[in-house]
Amino acid sequence: MQTSVTPTHCPYCALQCGMNLTPVPDGDGGSVVEVTERADFPVNRGALCGKGRTAPALLSSRVRLTSPLIRTDGELRPAGWDEALDRIAEGLSRTRTEHGPDACGVFGGGGLTNEKAYTLGKFARVALGTSQIDYNGRFCMSSAAAGGIKAFGLDRGLPFPLEDIPRTGCVVLVGSNLAETMPPALRYLTELKENGGTLIVIDPRRTRTAEQADLHLAPRPGTDLALALGLLHLVVAEGRTDEAYIRERTSGWEEARAAAMAHWPEYVERITGVSVPQLRQTVRMFCEPESAMVLTARGPEQQSKGTDTVGAWINLCLATGRAGRPFSGYGCLTGQGNGQGGREHGQKADQLPGYRKLDDPAARRHVAEVWGVDPDSLPGPGRSAYELLDAMGTDIRSLLVMASNPVVSAPRAAHVEERLWSLDFLAVADVVLSETAALADVVLPVTQWAEETGTTTNLEGRVLLRKQAITPPEGIRSDLYVMRELAARLGVEKGFPTDPEEVFEELRRASAGGAADYSGITYRRLAEENGVFWPCPAEEPGGPTGVAAGAGAPAGAGGVHPGTPRLFLDRFATPDGRARFVAVNHRPLAEEPDEEYPVLLTTGRVVSQYQSGAQTRRVDELNAAAPGPFVELHPRLAERLGVVEGEPLAVVSRRGRAVAPARITTAIRADTVFMPFHWPGEGRANTLTNPALDPVSRMPEFKACAVRVERVAGRGGR
Repeated sequence: MQTSVTPTHCPYCALQCGMNLTPVPDGDGGSVVEVTERADFPVNRGALCGKGRTAPALLSSRVRLTSPLIRTDGELRPAGWDEALDRIAEGLSRTRTEHGPDACGVFGGGGLTNEKAYTLGKFARVALGTSQIDYNGRFCMSSAAAGGIKAFGLDRGLPFPLEDIPRTGCVVLVGSNLAETMPPALRYLTELKENGGTLIVIDPRRTRTAEQADLHLAPRPGTDLALALGLLHLVVAEGRTDEAYIRERTSGWEEARAAAMAHWPEYVERITGVSVPQLRQTVRMFCEPESAMVLTARGPEQQSKGTDTVGAWINLCLATGRAGRPFSGYGCLTGQGNGQGGREHGQKADQLPGYRKLDDPAARRHVAEVWGVDPDSLPGPGRSAYELLDAMGTDIRSLLVMASNPVVSAPRAAHVEERLWSLDFLAVADVVLSETAALADVVLPVTQWAEETGTTTNLEGRVLLRKQAITPPEGIRSDLYVMRELAARLGVEKGFPTDPEEVFEELRRASAGGAADYSGITYRRLAEENGVFWPCPAEEPGGPTGVAAGAGAPAGAGGVHPGTPRLFLDRFATPDGRARFVAVNHRPLAEEPDEEYPVLLTTGRVVSQYQSGAQTRRVDELNAAAPGPFVELHPRLAERLGVVEGEPLAVVSRRGRAVAPARITTAIRADTVFMPFHWPGEGRANTLTNPALDPVSRMPEFKACAVRVERVAGRGGR
């Protein structure tokens, strides 16, 4: 039995916690792996949540796919790999011939490694020739990305390492429940307070994270934009702006200030429900220390005005001189495991590798040269994620899905499920038979985290190497193998290697000179240095990125760029080096409550489940801790409805109806209910959510929609 210990990283959230995998006997003469502590990785220092500890359970053949499946006479049956791949190629080729290449869609995932995300974008544009590719990360960080690019000229979740958080004076955490979504990261907030810093949490619910706060604000869902504008109004009115910083390092302040001054405190109190004294206390706590940070997550971002909301929080940082300075700045807490890298290298509808824009002629020439194709052969930008899903069965006739489960995770999910059924052809590659895979014409079983080598990029912009620890079971193939074989069957014999390091070497060349420049990063460096922060060009610091390495980066040796743990300390990534204020104004939700739907629904995660739950719902320990959905509501709303704890409740929106047990708590606003979104079926929260899109990021409005709550006839409480 192999006895070596393999250092690697967790397959779940964007912390990408370090762990060791150690082989142990399985009792049948073979071996399985168990997770052991890896204290040398600085992000988690050995700490893991329950999901990370139990991740090896998904390697069991008891819960995963072990053979390709083909639908015959309405049922999925086991098949061989050649038959399954031939069937997919036939389905995609028929669609191309009959309806054109843009009738073929590709839908990726934020859990794919950088190598697989890069290859998927190349496969769509070179092998299929389609513009119709996007991924589930559109539902994660797209508003923060758009806001960051507008203000700073660059999108990286955190422009500083996590280790800086305990060293700042104040953290404003907006719409994040770190204690449940990223438990090992909670220690950074604990250390912040131990060091004398303060924590402000903004969330409609009093979550486990909010309980740690020095100040908790509970605004009405969907009003984060008004809240940020009201705080900036007070900063100006109280003379707390940093005029020298604004003059020397920013542009656009006059317009942004005028917009903020229209949001006086009493007006903001009426919109948000946050009192004027709380607004003033927030400004005082944020402005009095020498340094401060604003960190946002899905709460303010998953709105039809998410980009403007992020912009308003960035404006607050810029007006007070809290960006591009040590231990200060705006950052976004990425959700999915490779949510950062997944959008940098080409599986997003409008992007090419290196975070290049698909409609930029120079970017097209550069990437086309690396790929060995004519720039004019590359299609233009395609539909965003929800728009792509909504077009299924009409403009999109065939779809290839990798590492995503939109039947559970997409907004207006019942409609998306109907659209999937309407396709001429659907193929899914995944490690489990997800709810989406169960609808497919062909399902391919692919390798997962411990069975393959590849890179991911965590929420800090730290590129990491996940190492293969075990051999995959017989009958399992990698996503890279799938794409090579499909490309060959579609007439593209070369350009799709299956060795991850070979793919990464090509990715380095394709990203060179781009915003997300990986050209100076190698597998060897990743293994030796515990990860490397991008941008990292293949030359001395101060190269083509225009963003200095900043404090904390070791000096390059022998011409090797050290990577960039801290962005913007010398200049921002805009043409003139200045950060840009954006003038924004509050606007209502796309769907406000009314007499028929008088309550707001907000959604989120629980600690023992992850995303659509396709994987965690198959782990006994996690399922026991969080076995099903629930509806969280305030006692006053429960009393008005005559509802008792545990009674089935129906939550109804204009898009559908979900039923789950009542969980009565004072930790939520009386005008709001909460549902976790990890489950399919009757309790599927995303049956209810609103697909109204942000005009810039194309982010759906997951975080707030109008609903009514009612008892379920004939299903009384217990």
